[in-house]
Amino acid sequence: MTLTGSLLAVDAPVTASGATMPNSPAADDQGFFTQWSDVAKEKDVKALYQGDPDVEAVLAEEPDLIVVSKTGQDSANAIYDQLSDIAPTVVIDYGDKDWQEVTTKLGEITGHEDEAKKVNDEFGSRAEEVKSAIDAPKQPVTGMIFNEKAKGGGSGASANIWTPESAQGKLLQEVGFELAEVPEGTAGQGEMGKRADIVEVTGENLSKAVTGESVFLFNANEKTAASYAKNSLVESTPAVKNDAVYPMGLDSFRLDYYSATNVLDRIEDEFGK
Repeated sequence: MTLTGSLLAVDAPVTASGATMPNSPAADDQGFFTQWSDVAKEKDVKALYQGDPDVEAVLAEEPDLIVVSKTGQDSANAIYDQLSDIAPTVVIDYGDKDWQEVTTKLGEITGHEDEAKKVNDEFGSRAEEVKSAIDAPKQPVTGMIFNEKAKGGGSGASANIWTPESAQGKLLQEVGFELAEVPEGTAGQGEMGKRADIVEVTGENLSKAVTGESVFLFNANEKTAASYAKNSLVESTPAVKNDAVYPMGLDSFRLDYYSATNVLDRIEDEFGK
């Protein structure tokens, strides 16, 4: 499902897609991500299944091409052999690419290279427009996903801090923000292993790791930001002291053209001159 937004953005003929839990915070009543659910409805995209891939459901659609993710919770890579018996199947690893690279790749695969270039060019122009239209917050900034696993800010809390290699980190840099460094010795080793796009930080190291003068919370709304600012693990950090914690929306976890554009709009709304 992570790839569906990029396929829709390049006007590929998507007929069906996997989905997540319907009516969850970032999804519509079909389980499609809210940033592109309206487009999916316009194009009559069918929700094949929620959660684990369903080979029988895919077979019933008689597809000409199947596109699956290599990693992530929506990955269907484990059933690649079964899917490739149904139709030509392409596996995309979005874990080591930003959304624009994924868009380019999908444009090539589907014969929509011109549309992919147009999407990326339009986003680049919009990022430059926003960069010129805002007064930047205090620098440097930390972009992250905050996981408050323990009520009241206990030791179960953790964060995934976006690096300059991540799509989210690149977006922040595109609008002129400087990313704060994560000090050595504060990173943990989580279940996902070492990754280029994030630094995993556990609760006890959050106060040392979050060095940004401003914090941008992805996969977060105003309620998340308020909860973060009250958390005892980060109350001494510069951004909380500066009252500079900004939510980027619940649709900002998986970036595609639609969600990345929404993030730009939120940055412009918050910091517009």
